[in-house]
Amino acid sequence: MKISRITAYQVDLPLREGSYKWSGGNEVRVFDSTIVAIATDTGVTGYGEVCPLGPAYLPAYAEGARVGIAQIAPALIGQDPTQIGPINHLMDRVLKGHPYAKSPLDMACWDIFGKFTEVPLATLLGGRFGEDFPLYRAISQQNPSEMADMVAKYRDEGYSKFQLKVGGLPRDDVSRIEECRKCLNSQEVLIADANTGWSQHQALWVAEAIKSIDVYLEQPCQTYEECLAVRGHTNKPFILDEIMDNVPSISRGISDHAMDIVNLKISRVGGIARAKEIRDYCVRSGIALTIEDTWGGDIVTAAIAALAHSTPAEMLFSTTDFNSYVTKSIAQNAPARHNGRMSAPMGPGLGVTPRADALGKPVLVFE
Repeated sequence: MKISRITAYQVDLPLREGSYKWSGGNEVRVFDSTIVAIATDTGVTGYGEVCPLGPAYLPAYAEGARVGIAQIAPALIGQDPTQIGPINHLMDRVLKGHPYAKSPLDMACWDIFGKFTEVPLATLLGGRFGEDFPLYRAISQQNPSEMADMVAKYRDEGYSKFQLKVGGLPRDDVSRIEECRKCLNSQEVLIADANTGWSQHQALWVAEAIKSIDVYLEQPCQTYEECLAVRGHTNKPFILDEIMDNVPSISRGISDHAMDIVNLKISRVGGIARAKEIRDYCVRSGIALTIEDTWGGDIVTAAIAALAHSTPAEMLFSTTDFNSYVTKSIAQNAPARHNGRMSAPMGPGLGVTPRADALGKPVLVFE
């Protein structure tokens, strides 16, 4: 089997709530997603997707993903897409860094592998644990009462875990946490995710102010050293996200007792192959995971679902259903939430079929 054609599409994904806000005054109203199709000489085609969370969150942006794909794609023509390790090695030789640009290509190769072997991606990644798994709902940064109203709304839809977007003014964030915690019972989970938005002294002040509140703290500061200092002064369960992007960084965190949970984003680490490597290392090390991506539609959600469903239930802290946040469906048979839970597709590979009308005309073609 050889890669004969690589095509990329640009798709806008408007948000159901109108906008999504997080630390640093960042806001997105329409997500710019890139879908990749890798065709083979056997007639099997695989699909991948990458959707950065705007240009000011991580060192990643939508146009950059397409430029990176254009740099890598010619080197993949003629390669065997089922050889996942060599494909990733080749991508790293062609383009140093820029893991988010490699992610949809890696994802499409996994999709081909699953279709060629007639095996669902979740099975390829280790097998399905249970019938389904729990989801969290991200709550966009607004004033405390508005955020509490959104928690109540999504609680009624079956969610039991909520990730608040904080990282603003510390006193405002404490009010956000207090108001939202009041909406929940003792079995429901609240996470205060600052997305690196606090300085060290602000994070320490917040941690002290909420010491009697049942809440997890996620990525309070920009650097590992700042986060580690905060970790040493709080009794709250601690999640690290943006600074955990490879096995060495996680190994360091485990050695320093820097976190209890890792937020693993597929495109941040370069695709499913690298995400599986990190997932398996965390599971062996006793570190639980939130499994997700920076954003995306039905294709990204299917990949997230496969990686989450193939993670032991006791080690899967949570995951999310990004396709429910947006108004446009780009694939058939995509995973969908039911009472705050979701399962991976049962079809081969990713188990989804892109909608040609949603993809539109290609923006990149390589043969």
